[in-house]
This record gives sequence, structure tokens and C-alpha cells, in this order.
Amino acid sequence: MSLRPLPIPPVPQETVRVARAAFPKGNLYMTLRDELPDLFSDELFAGLFPERGKPAHAPWRLALATLLQYAEGLSDRRAAEALRSRIDWKYLLSLELEDPGFDASVLCEFRKRLLEGDAEQLLLDTFLDCVRQKRLLKSGVKQRTDSTHVLAAVRALNRVELVGEAMRHVLEVLALAAPDWVRHNARAQWPERYVPRFGQDRSHKSEEQRRALVLSTGADGFALLDLLFAPEAPAWLRQIPAVETLRRIWLQNYHRTPEGILWREADDIAPAAIFVNSPFDADAHLARKRTTQWVGYKVHLTETCEEDLPPLITSVQTTAGCVADGEVTPDIHRALQKKDLLPRPHIVDTGYLDAALLVSSRRDFGVELLGPTRPDVKWQAQAAQGFAAENFHLDWDKHEAICPAGKTSMSWTPAVDKRVNEVIKIKFSTRDCGPCPSREQCTRSMKRTPRRTVTVRVREQHEALCTARARVQTVEYRKEYARRAGIEGTLSRGVRRCRLRRTRYVGLAKVHLGHLLTAVAMNFVRVGEWLAGVPRARTRRSAFWQLMTPPVMTPTPATA
Repeated sequence: MSLRPLPIPPVPQETVRVARAAFPKGNLYMTLRDELPDLFSDELFAGLFPERGKPAHAPWRLALATLLQYAEGLSDRRAAEALRSRIDWKYLLSLELEDPGFDASVLCEFRKRLLEGDAEQLLLDTFLDCVRQKRLLKSGVKQRTDSTHVLAAVRALNRVELVGEAMRHVLEVLALAAPDWVRHNARAQWPERYVPRFGQDRSHKSEEQRRALVLSTGADGFALLDLLFAPEAPAWLRQIPAVETLRRIWLQNYHRTPEGILWREADDIAPAAIFVNSPFDADAHLARKRTTQWVGYKVHLTETCEEDLPPLITSVQTTAGCVADGEVTPDIHRALQKKDLLPRPHIVDTGYLDAALLVSSRRDFGVELLGPTRPDVKWQAQAAQGFAAENFHLDWDKHEAICPAGKTSMSWTPAVDKRVNEVIKIKFSTRDCGPCPSREQCTRSMKRTPRRTVTVRVREQHEALCTARARVQTVEYRKEYARRAGIEGTLSRGVRRCRLRRTRYVGLAKVHLGHLLTAVAMNFVRVGEWLAGVPRARTRRSAFWQLMTPPVMTPTPATA
């Protein structure tokens, strides 16, 4: 379909008359149409369409319809029905009342063009540029970040179900791609084994039956892979994604030895970051956060949090569920740097900062991370009655440390800890530590001649960590960090209104596009509410909290 860019038409008079009569006090979407009439244009999407072919639907309308769809959590079919029946949608899209709209498949095709044209960020960047021109977004404002889990559009499988479903899936794909090859090479017992879904009824058998089942499935999988990778097999069969997924799943779950096929034990499987949990979505991985466990992804939202401006989402990052929050912090800063929207400061929780990130964020991006740092987990700091690392005076120039008893260290050794962090290991002499009267406050070593060893980060990281830990104790920090709680409301609204926590797509690229469209839709609604003067919701407090919390007394100004 080709694109012939046309100017955005005005709202038809009959649509205006009926809409004003139906909504005498205004409407969110009508307000947005009046205040942002040229948010998107056809020229913006010219690179996504060919020059020849049947004329396409106006892409500016498709973009707005997509935002309306995500703002209300609708499927493509429901969105197409709403476009035909709702007056406020027709007003926003400049359509006649009798306009039948378009088929639901047009919305799917539009999203596909965004992905294939590497234009996933186009709607979000264009929207942010527009509201910046309206002075609703500024550079260098305070921003906050948090994440939530996202369930993949596949069911969770145990390992027995995983190998069975992988075999069933690849046979189904091959039957469509190469029916003659499958008919010639498939074994006679495979239809009986792999046409039914590998459900729970097969996994609730005795241990011997389960073992026999996984070994027979493994033998079938290796037999199919041998056929696919044989020299006489068509090379293009090996390029089918389902075949590669089957190969990965078999490598992660089976050993093939001269003695036979072996099932890998739990301690011999790949880590969650690379382990394939479903043959239908190889990008979805098992993740766990405290008591929550899921197969899928994680979405990280960053939004502004100024009192005199609407809160707007400025960055969206989608990762596998097992990726730690701290790994995303540099990606967020790089994305915001491209838009000239780096935060001052960046308010985050503990997961998004550590000693290294405190230093690198300030050095590389000029961003101050504001949040609670991880505490010192050594018993001296936890008990608050021993000599913790912070009680030692460090002379970085002389490479020496002086303990609270006044003794000087005997060694200063750079090293790398278990988490691949650069650290300094400082050791004291046994001649000083052995007779020391404060030894019980310093070390609990059971050795006959104990001595204290202190491990600290390298200088820049150590100083940044000490500064951050000291800042947490101040009143100014608590007041500033209280702003972070607002991002919880954003995640809650995204879950309730836009189905943020359940993706309808398969694959990281499509899931990320869905999150970007969700973020733009939430910004779209928030700007409409801001322009319409809708007040922000206040934090709800329980009756008991209100009863037990003393009111804040405002001091009476002194009279002259």
C-alpha cells in the first residue's frame, strides 16, 4: 500500500454538532483534538510506505487509533468496533458520523510497519517533542524509574512439558513449511505422541514413567534433528526458527553420549538468562523477585515528577524478566541523553543503583542517582556495636588503613570480588589484632591468631557509597525520595487501564513495541487530563493511619 500525504482535515461540522450536544461539558479526547490538532502527520510516516500501490489509510489516523486502543486496553477487533460507534473517537480522528472506519487487520499491519521500519520510538519521540513545544515538558527536571513484571503470552511449562511441546511445535511448523518432507521422514508413532498437547496428565506419573517419557521424547527429538541436519536435507529447513529453538532446548535438557541419551539434572541446566522456557517464545525467561515468580519480561518506566507539570513517561525499556534493574540504568540514561531529557536528579530504588552506578552515572551523564543504597551486610554494621568498615580511616595515597584502636594495616591489595566488582582487601597484623582489647567488637574469627580483614570498593566508589549512605539519614533526602512513590501509581494505572502486566505479543521486539505504545497512550491521556483541569488523585490513607498520625502544625507568623 502506498502513501500519498494529505493535510489533516478539520472535524466535520455534523460531527462537531453532535459531539458538542452529547458532551456539553467536554470530553478527554475532544480536548486533545482541540489542543493538539497536529500531533501526528502523514509525512511523519512516509518512510514506512512504498511509493506505488493501493492508497493506504491515513497513518496519522492509524497512529491515533492505536493510542486510543492502548489507552483503553482494547483488542484490534474491539478498537475497530469503537471507531465505528463512538462519537468522541470520530471527533478526534476527523471522521464523518457515518464513516465505517477500517478493518481490524489495518491496526496490526500498522504495528508491523513500525517494527519493520525500525520506527518503534517514533510515536513516543514525536509526542514528547510536541508537548515540549507546548511547554509541558522541560529538560533537566526530576524523574523517577521503576519496573514491573510482564507475563509472556505463553503458559508456564515444566521441563517435561517443555520438551514435549517443543517437539509438537516444530512438527506443526514443518508440516506447514515442508509437508512432503515431513510425510516422507516422520515416524509412524509421532502423530499419536505429538498431536495432543503435552499437558499436565502426562507429567503426573510415577518417577519411572516420567523418566521413560523424557528419554523417549529425547530420542525422537535427536532423530528429527539428525534428519534435519543431514547433508541430503534441504538447507532452508535448518533456518526455520522452530528448528533452532528445538536444537537449543535439546542441548539444554539432554546429554547424548555413546552409552545413550541422558536427562540433565537440575544442577546441570543452563542459567535462567539463556534457558529457553517455551518453544513458542524463546525470548521469555523464568524470573523471580522476592515471592513473585513468572515467565516473561520486565518493563522499566521513567517519568517526570514536577509539581507544576503533568507526569510524562520519557523512557521505556523492556528486558527479559531475569535481567537485574541495575543493568538497565545506563540504557535509560543513554536513551534520555539522545532526547536531551537527562534527569536532575534521577530518583530510583535500590535495584537501580550501586557504588559503580553512582560513579558512572555522574561521570558519563552528569546524573545524580537518588535512592537508598545497599547497606553494609557485615555483622559489625548490622549489630551497630562493632567496628564496621566505615569506622576505619583510609589513607588512599599511602595505601593504608587505621583501625579505631589506632593500628595501621599491613597490606593493601586490589582484587575482584565474587560479583566482579573492583575492591581493595585490607589486612591487619595478627600481632596487633591478637592482644587487642577490642577484638570481640572487630572480628569473630575462630582462628587461634585472628586478625581483621576489611574489604572496600575502590576510592571513587567507596566515597560515593559513603556519601549516599550518609545522605539517606537527612530530612532533605526523605522529602525528595518521597516523590518516587508516584511511579507506583503509574504502574498501577498501566496495569488496570492498559493491561501493562500481560503482553499479547510473542518476542522481545513486539513486546517492547507494545510497551512503547502503552507509554504514549498513558501520556496522551495524562496530557488530556492536565489540559482539562482534572486534579491529581491524592494518596489514600487508612482511617487508622489518619487517627494515629498527628497533624502537621503550621507555625503562626509573628506579628510586627
